This record gives sequence, C-alpha cells and structure tokens, in this order.
Amino acid sequence: MASEDELRDARRAKIPTLEAAGTRAFPNDFRVNEAMESRRREVVDLALGDAENREGLPEEGALEGGEPETWVYGRVIAKRGPFVVIRTPYGDVQALVRAKDSKDVASPLSADEQRIAQTLDLADHIAVRGPLVRTRTGELAVRAHAYRHLGKAMLPPPAKWHGLKDVEKRYRERYVDLWANPDVSRVFRARSLIVQTLRRELDQRGFLEVETPLLHTVRGGATAKPFHTHHNALDLDLVLRIAPELYLKRLLVGGLDRVYEIGRNLRNEGISTRHNPEFTMLEFYQAYATYEDLMDLAESMLKAVDAAVRASFPDGFHGEDAPERPFDLQAAWRRVPMRQALEDGARAAGLELDRATIDDEAALAAFARSLTGIGEHDRKVLAKCRTHGDRVFALYELLAEPRLTELYRTEDGAYSVPVFITEYPFEVSPLARKNDADPRWVDRFELFVEGREIANAFSELNDPDDQAERFRAQLDNRESGDEEAMDFDADYIRALSVGMPPAAGFGLGVDRLVMMLCEQASIRDVLLFPLLRPEAPRAGDDED
Repeated sequence: MASEDELRDARRAKIPTLEAAGTRAFPNDFRVNEAMESRRREVVDLALGDAENREGLPEEGALEGGEPETWVYGRVIAKRGPFVVIRTPYGDVQALVRAKDSKDVASPLSADEQRIAQTLDLADHIAVRGPLVRTRTGELAVRAHAYRHLGKAMLPPPAKWHGLKDVEKRYRERYVDLWANPDVSRVFRARSLIVQTLRRELDQRGFLEVETPLLHTVRGGATAKPFHTHHNALDLDLVLRIAPELYLKRLLVGGLDRVYEIGRNLRNEGISTRHNPEFTMLEFYQAYATYEDLMDLAESMLKAVDAAVRASFPDGFHGEDAPERPFDLQAAWRRVPMRQALEDGARAAGLELDRATIDDEAALAAFARSLTGIGEHDRKVLAKCRTHGDRVFALYELLAEPRLTELYRTEDGAYSVPVFITEYPFEVSPLARKNDADPRWVDRFELFVEGREIANAFSELNDPDDQAERFRAQLDNRESGDEEAMDFDADYIRALSVGMPPAAGFGLGVDRLVMMLCEQASIRDVLLFPLLRPEAPRAGDDED
C-alpha cells in the first residue's frame, strides 16, 4: 500500500499538465450566482427523484445541438468509464465527461479541457456545463460541453469509496466524514434546522436573544466542575462558563422580561455517549411566569421542532429499513411529581413503597437501608445522603428514572411519551423557588424523552436572603468535598436585592435534543468536532 507521501507525489506530478493547459492546481476564478446554485439543486433533485420524471430527457446520441446547458460542480467521488459522480450538498449527480475522442464519439471538449480532464483524481473538485441526458439505465447525466478543474485533492477518498467507517477516524477527520458519509451531513443539516426552529419559536413569542460572558469570576448557574484559566492583563483567575443562568436573570432585573441564549457551556467532567466537556445549551427566562407555564411552552416548542425535522427529513437518518423510533412526541405528554414517579418505579421493581413512607424521613431511610441487589456505587450514594430530600432524589434516580420509558407510554403501549418530572427536593435545587404550599419541594421540572433528560426548568428564586442562604449551603457542600458546588456570588445577591420580577427559567441540552430527533446514540455523532485525545504524529507530518 502506498504511503501518504507517495500518494501526494503522484498527484503533484499532474500539476505541470494542468498549468500547461492553462489552469492551476488550486484556481479561484469560478464564481457561482444564485441562479446557478438553484439550478444545481434542481438537477440533483431530478437525478435522485422518480425515473418517470427523466423520461423526457434525450439520450446522448439524440442531441441536436442548442439544448439548454447547466453547470454542475462539486467533489468527484467515483469514476466509471466516461462517467464521473459529483457529490454536492444536495446529493450526487453524474457527469458524462469525454476526456478524449473515441472512434464512436467525438469529445465536445476543447483540447485543453481534454488534457485537464485526464488529470482527474478521485476527490478533486470540478465543474461541468452541458445539456442533461438520459443514460441507457434511465439515469440522469450532464454531458460535459465545458470542463473546469476547481481544486486538486492531494489525498484520495477512503478506500474503495465505501465511506469512512472507523469511528475514531471519522471524528478526527470530520472534514472527510461529512462528504464520504452523506448521512452524517444530513444529521448536521438537521441540527441547523433544529436550532433555527428553536430560535423562531422563541422570537415569535417576544423573546430577545442575548449573549452573556464565557469568562466568569465565580462559578454559578449549575453544580458542575469548571475549567480554570487566567487573564494575564488583569492578573485574574477565571472559570469558563458552566451555565449562563445568573447573567440571564440579571437581565430580568434590568427589565428585559423575556431573554434567551443559545451558546456553549464548558464543564470539566467525564466523557461519555451523553457528555462532552463543551456542549450547547438553550436557556430562556420569562418574567411573570411559573414553571407550569414553561411546561406548556416547552411542549409546544418541541412539537414544532419535531414536526420541522420530520417534514424536512421524512426518510429519517438510518435508511428505509431502520426501525421506527420508540417514542412519540406528538402524543400527550405526562406530568408526574417526583414522589409519584418514585412510587411507580418502586412498584415496577417489585418493591412496596407508598407516599406515606416517602414523606416520612425515618421510614424512607429505613427503606433505603433495606434495599438488596443494588450495586456498590448506588449503596454509597444512598449512604452519603445528608437530608431527606437528598434521599428522595437518590432513590428516584435509582428506582424510577431508569424505568421512565416503561412507566409512561401511549395508550396503546406502542411508544414511550415525554414526561415532565416535577416537585424536586429543595436540597438538590439551589436556584429554584420553594413551593408556597410545601417548602420541602421546589417548583421545578426536568423533561425526559425515552429515558434521556433533555431539559431542566423551574420557577426562579428571587428572594435575595433565601438565595444567599442557599449559596452558603453550597459552600458547606464544598467543604464536605463536593467539587461541583457553586461559589457565593455576591454580585448576584446584589442584583436580586435591586428586585427581580417573579419569573421562570428553562434550560435545554441542544446536543441531546439533536441526538433524540436524529436517532443518534452518541453525543459525538451530533458534534462536528468532539474533544479527542491528540493523535500520535503520522509519518510525513511536518513537525517543528
């Protein structure tokens, strides 16, 4: 097998031929207008559509001259005799490129164009112009009456043109993955549509898109371990944003009643199929609203996003033979208090646990100690619970959360449905407002779809004294070894003291939403450039 250096040298050897024929290896004189781009898309749609729509196209031998000509341009991904397959953002289209005369057919290209066409390598960028013809197999092709070389690829595409299969290599070389595997490009086009639709839904409701700092002097807005950095000019230690929440709520204090931000957060945590150190969040805040209002808004907004994706990608993301997705976003969504979910989950696990036991601190502690058949990690989590609320939450995560998909389904049982888990213990919700009727719980929900938590929301805490006390509790947690506990944000307390209106806030994991709607198992499949360990230098790489 030839080395990369040998492959590059073989392709470089064709550059003098290109130059002798009047072009460059990397020219930049081919310009596209909107009409050309629109026509290219139409041609690709015709090539990929129903065969009956191509029946009116002439065969090559029936061309009389003077037929309308079309430009098609992109990357060459296959060659079959005189036919080349050009990959575009909209799909593949064939071009019939006769690089030299034959005894049967004269090439319509000029002598220089023929010489240029003979330098063609797989993965090169080219443009052809000519009439549309129908091949013997009923396919569409553009018969090249003009040929342009647009860019030389110094390395070939993946072996045998069957796509880039090695997962690690795909993530590292996303610039190859995107054109070698068209389904990958579809996912990222869908991601763009999802973000656009989220923006449109909020803009239509009068929300203002804003931007808040990535560099923070204190950690806050979520319980997570941050990345640290240092600003040289100010000689100031900083943390990278783990959440924009506290800044967005400062804007509520400032009179911006409806605000949102779609941006990157960074958390110094492990990497898994659902976690990447940098990820995208949507957070929005609405004055004079409660978390119940946001359940209505979230359901309407995400149903609209789902409808937009299904309309634009009706064939899904895994081909016609892929299994149907197991959840139904258009069905009725469920709203379940955490204690009810815990009761339901315990019952599904074959355990006896009623609401009276859940509400009794001593009884619930005894129930937790009596559990058998659980892993060592879960036993340690239960043993570390310091409060009744901590224990309710830990038991919910152990007994109910893994069973949400089986507990809450459509009426016919065929699909799981989205479920809002509500009424969280205040001990695990340091920024949420306590319920007025029962302050042991807060007005909060998390949204789960097919067992995946994708959103978190609550009625906001706007009492500065209550918030200061919760910040102090976070500092106590830090002293007890919790590396994810928040700092005390004195400026935020000052902002609340100026007066924040009653409000509700919502945070959505955009990456997880894309995973769900595009049926992707790993967060790395919906991030263009996921974080990876540096690759060892390869032979031929330049090194300083």
